[in-house]
Amino acid sequence: MDPIHWFLDGKQDVRSSYYLEDVATEFDVQGLELDWTCVTWDADFRYSKQAWEHRSFVGDKWNFIKKPDRQAYQKNAYRVLLTRARQGMVIVVPNGDVIRLVRLSITILPSTI
Repeated sequence: MDPIHWFLDGKQDVRSSYYLEDVATEFDVQGLELDWTCVTWDADFRYSKQAWEHRSFVGDKWNFIKKPDRQAYQKNAYRVLLTRARQGMVIVVPNGDVIRLVRLSITILPSTI
């Protein structure tokens, strides 16, 4: 992501934020105040029953992040992204893969009996 084109160019340039071809990470937007933002909430930081779960996708599966410093870093990344908008924000939370969850629960069920 080239910040000059992403933040400053208009609708005629596909490298601009108008097209959402490239995303800006917390590193790209730290210290900026933007009029409007759109944040996609990933499955890496989710609330489950009683507390926040910190996860990392490695290889082909999600793993729990157990180190407190990595958990704090992850939480801070979301804090940065969620505090950039001045006028408004859209938060996108993609649907999970229901079929995969059912398959996973069937796999886990026999071993828990």
